[in-house]
Amino acid sequence: MSELFIKICGLRTARDVDAAVTAGADAIGFVFARSPRRVEAAVARELAERVPPHLLTVGVFRDQPLEEVAALAAAAGLRAVQLHGGESPAYYPALRDQGYTLLRATAPDPRRPERCGAQGEHLLLLDAPAPGSGQAWDWTDPRFVPPAGRWILAGGLDAGNVGRAVREVSPWGVDVSSGVESSRGVKDAALITAFVAAARGADGTA
Repeated sequence: MSELFIKICGLRTARDVDAAVTAGADAIGFVFARSPRRVEAAVARELAERVPPHLLTVGVFRDQPLEEVAALAAAAGLRAVQLHGGESPAYYPALRDQGYTLLRATAPDPRRPERCGAQGEHLLLLDAPAPGSGQAWDWTDPRFVPPAGRWILAGGLDAGNVGRAVREVSPWGVDVSSGVESSRGVKDAALITAFVAAARGADGTA
């Protein structure tokens, strides 16, 4: 498989961002939805400016008005937008026309297989029903059919289980937030490094 895409989400400090970039992450996520990890646009802009241009800087939104999403993403100077709620399909062409890489996040349902690009997104993220909670969904369920294309596995991942997850379902990418925290909302540089190393080791690119 091609090199695994790794996103570290919910970053709030320069130290967090630097740790993720140094570890070899491909995307840095900033949360603008209601969350203990939420950051203001001005802070996100300062942090995003530390990220090399070949990496994605992603704003995470959940059930916020389209105008608010567009305004915050622009104010923060982001390269990508992740829609993590029940946003209408109209969000996708509107934001795509503004040049953003789009991620659609949803909770998987074995009875309803997902398809990357179904709403015009570039990347599909499959997460637990309660995003950011650290709870995993059962990706070992034999009814689960991994989507074709660029899909990202999220929900309850950490350095201890990401290797198994990658080997089990062969996602295009993985996403972590609570799994690299020492306490809720507080990232740990050593855990970030360990997570990236474990993920890279699983896909043979370490």
